[in-house]
Amino acid sequence: MPMTMSRARVARRIATAAAFGGGGVGLLGVATVGVLLTEVRLARRTVGGSSDIPPCADGRYGAAFGHRTDRPPLRLGFLGDSTAAGQGVHRASQTPGALLASGLAALSELPVDFRNVALPGAQSDDLERQVELMLAAGTEVPDVCVIMIGANDVTHRMPPAQSVRHLSEAVRRLRAAGCEVVVGTCPDLGSVEPVYQPLRWVARRLSRQLAAAQTIGVIESGGRTVSLGDLLGPEFEARPRELFGPDNYHPSAEGYATAAMAVLPTLCASLGLWPEEERPEPARGEGILPVEQAAAEAASEGGTEVTASRAPWALLKHRRRRQLPAAETTDPSSVTP
Repeated sequence: MPMTMSRARVARRIATAAAFGGGGVGLLGVATVGVLLTEVRLARRTVGGSSDIPPCADGRYGAAFGHRTDRPPLRLGFLGDSTAAGQGVHRASQTPGALLASGLAALSELPVDFRNVALPGAQSDDLERQVELMLAAGTEVPDVCVIMIGANDVTHRMPPAQSVRHLSEAVRRLRAAGCEVVVGTCPDLGSVEPVYQPLRWVARRLSRQLAAAQTIGVIESGGRTVSLGDLLGPEFEARPRELFGPDNYHPSAEGYATAAMAVLPTLCASLGLWPEEERPEPARGEGILPVEQAAAEAASEGGTEVTASRAPWALLKHRRRRQLPAAETTDPSSVTP
């Protein structure tokens, strides 16, 4: 609990600095962070890294449902970095966007038009450009957008307050346009092979610090978050050959499926499609908490959803996951421009 409260205070300071235009690196000094994260980038080069172009998964999913209803298709947008783009796999059906589009179609029994504007290597300051693309004139506003971003902010030493400010602004713009927003917060960089101690501890600490601050910014901007860091970290460490892709840095198809299963319940809940009741279950560690405490606890436990309650409170929830349906072949020509 003391560690959670300490992380909650730091996350609140970062989020406050973001709101007022401040910067800062949080817990560690600039020089220390610079040296250690330079080594993280070198470790990334050691394990490979991928320059492959991610497969394009844009298109219509669940097209068969269109013959059973006169309701319009749902529209799902994706923004973020290489994880959002699906880098590391070679089939469009293995990307997180395709997996979530298929899951959303199956649960809603509606076709889902999917569009991805994520960019490998992107940091949070690229979200402004991505939002412009997503809301460009002549395109229909998505019903819901998923954003996955943060890892490159950590490794490239973007001040966390600046990172949170860019993400919060992106969420506000999408919400103002009428779009629900779900953010998969910064993943656990301490799980990347080979990152050894003390790098592993530092990378994990910085990742969780940013994830908690992201959560505060997103909740206060009208979105929802799902923690991916601690969810993937232990599983990557235990089964790296299964959950990392060929470059030993990006997730494999199974790794992306693990992340997508964590996000799907929150994605559906944002559209009123998840069948579970919204009341928290204390026996499962759920409850209404101050937003910064909920953010800190979520950063420590993967698959945890945080959504706004009455300010300054937030709902911490562990939604039960369901197996994802296989992603069908998409038809890019069927998507409304």
